Amino acid sequence: MSQHIIFDADLIRRYDQSGPRYTSYPTVAQFHERIQESDYRRWAKHSNEDLIPRALSLYFHIPFCDTVCFYCACNKVVTKNHDRAIQYLQYLYREIALQASLFDRDRIVEQLHWGGGTPTFLDNAQIRELMEVTRRHFTLREDDLGEYSIEIDPRSVDRDKLATLRECGFNRISLGVQDFNTDIQQAVNRIQGIDITRSAVETARDLGFRSLNMDLMYGLPLQTVKTFTETLQQAIALEPDRLAVYNYAHLPQRFKPQRRINEADLPSPDEKLDILQQTIQLLTESGYVYIGMDHFAKPDDELAVAQRQGTLQRNFQGYSTRGDCEIIGMGVSAIGRVCDNYCQNARTLETYYQLLDAGSLPLERGIELEPDDLLRREIINRLMCHFQLDIHALETQWRFNFSSHFKSEIAELQKMQQDGLLNLDQDHLQILPAGRLLVRNICMIFDHYLRQNNGNTRFSKVI
Repeated sequence: MSQHIIFDADLIRRYDQSGPRYTSYPTVAQFHERIQESDYRRWAKHSNEDLIPRALSLYFHIPFCDTVCFYCACNKVVTKNHDRAIQYLQYLYREIALQASLFDRDRIVEQLHWGGGTPTFLDNAQIRELMEVTRRHFTLREDDLGEYSIEIDPRSVDRDKLATLRECGFNRISLGVQDFNTDIQQAVNRIQGIDITRSAVETARDLGFRSLNMDLMYGLPLQTVKTFTETLQQAIALEPDRLAVYNYAHLPQRFKPQRRINEADLPSPDEKLDILQQTIQLLTESGYVYIGMDHFAKPDDELAVAQRQGTLQRNFQGYSTRGDCEIIGMGVSAIGRVCDNYCQNARTLETYYQLLDAGSLPLERGIELEPDDLLRREIINRLMCHFQLDIHALETQWRFNFSSHFKSEIAELQKMQQDGLLNLDQDHLQILPAGRLLVRNICMIFDHYLRQNNGNTRFSKVI
């Protein structure tokens, strides 16, 4: 598939609206509290009974940060008291034991991810202990072929900590950067000199980490095309295997830390578009492949290879080469997907601890999918990952008539076809280069819940 993108500013402005990022479908906005522990246990039991049970993906949420980044929208606990991790880990170990008892031991953990917060808030002994408890209850791979990743704050690691992570089995790291400009770092309360990031990158490569991702963010206060170009050039010089360049979504009504950002310092919508255009041009000229949304990768990276082979998928960790695993989410607010259904843990430490003290799984909400949800999820996943849909193959697989089932959706797609975003015929839907930056808009047409929403749920802008 050609990775060519056409940046049409007028077209982007015309479709400028808010919408989901589709790390799941249905999205978290549809999760409800009617899901009970008995539902989850039933899902886990059914997943074990599959003819060929899926491999497992474990996600651990480590919520602690010792400083607050003003742009952050994550579930986090900001504290300088590192002893707070001691209690949290003891409860997390209880949850690990409860979760592991539900899944057959011969199901291999192909994917493991620690997110946050700041997972490297933990000290080396705690990192080793958490991995040892995990290994005691789940069957981790003994080789280095799984995808075992962790989010890194370069300010919180040294060579010893990175070596500890590698010894424990991590082979991928994602480095939080956002911007290298010191004025912008000051404006968002994330002071991180480039030497700190460079040292983490060089040390990780020396220790044999297989893949390095770097997170950047555009739309932050004081950013201009010139300043962000300089950040991009510095990032490219470090040669990360992947780059995620996120659009900052300013939603201070929802995320309290963002209220400390001076809105007058935010770049205008036109400036943000110019920054995005420059980002795409500079990264593609530097040899990176546009994967989709805000992700770029080197041509030989597993993401790019999976996209070429048609096996790329998307889940709560973003784009994935192992998206077909059952995802067991552990820790406060963690989200899982078991037996094609979703669940989320309690979103406060107090409730998380209370549920575990009662001997219960710390589940708070979720959703059990209907057949129509599964069909729409597959369509959205294929469009998000591959920019195309084989309608004939889909009809054969699902035994339905696309034109009848999606009559109203087709009418909206035809309007997009007139604008040059896509080609649609009886057998195929193909997103064109001018539509790839607007893939979320196209997926939104297939979102049954969004049609019923009437604007009651706040999402970030699609660009």
